[in-house]
Amino acid sequence: MKIINLTAIFSLVGIFGIACTSTDSTDETITEKTTRTIESKDSLIPEIPDSLIQFDASVSAEKRKEIMAKISKKYLMGKFDPAKDERFSKIPAPYAQKEMFMRIEALESFKKMHAAAKEAGISLLIISATRPFDVQKSIWEAKWTGMRKVDGKMLSKEVKDPKGRAVKILRWSSMPSTSRHHWGTDVDINNLEPDYFSRGQGLKEYEWLVANAAQFGFCQVYSEMGENRPYGYQEEKWHWSYLPISKDLTNAYAQKISDQDIGGFLGSESAPMIEVVKKYVLGINPDCL
Repeated sequence: MKIINLTAIFSLVGIFGIACTSTDSTDETITEKTTRTIESKDSLIPEIPDSLIQFDASVSAEKRKEIMAKISKKYLMGKFDPAKDERFSKIPAPYAQKEMFMRIEALESFKKMHAAAKEAGISLLIISATRPFDVQKSIWEAKWTGMRKVDGKMLSKEVKDPKGRAVKILRWSSMPSTSRHHWGTDVDINNLEPDYFSRGQGLKEYEWLVANAAQFGFCQVYSEMGENRPYGYQEEKWHWSYLPISKDLTNAYAQKISDQDIGGFLGSESAPMIEVVKKYVLGINPDCL
């Protein structure tokens, strides 16, 4: 266990090119954040507190790599409050259907994409963005216990095997700690029904995204399953990820998180049984890696 004082942390800030900003009165101060006890199992240098890590145009690719190597497991697994994280911003109208948060860089790029789509007669609306661990846990456990049906079935009664039950839920919902929605880089756009994007206005919206989203940094991470993506979630034409940040987070997740780290919710014992990190967190569209 190491105690990191203010001087030591600001030394790290200088090394890693980290931008720091003060918080409002409801948050911890920078001093309080930087003097707290931090434990690192992965390195002699403690993980940098999440709230101190921010990117801007002046941070080089090399520095980004160094910073991301120190991103905490807590952030990667969604165990924080985006409303109190300086890297996140509330999504304003008309970009979202309700109050949600998103990484600032991703939001700014989405605004540009929204404007370009509007000029082409396409309307884009964020219907889901950042979901912390506790939110994902409530979704998962409702399906695990049968409070919410999955494909019309109460899994708690019809699928007793934990591995089988988890696989059923994982067709459309992530385990807590494994969702890309924890990161603030990923959004669901317009509709959550596959059929919506196969015809009419939904098809026009999807075709526009396929043709244009990449120039704004967004990629459809859950593409059609097949030889290039043999396992993972079903295709989601509504789920788009902001790659300038999420690529680094995907790599960090692969390096730092194992199936044994996944826990704290009903059914978590199934994570190693199905290799959830390899097959679901990393089982994404190769174009998004």
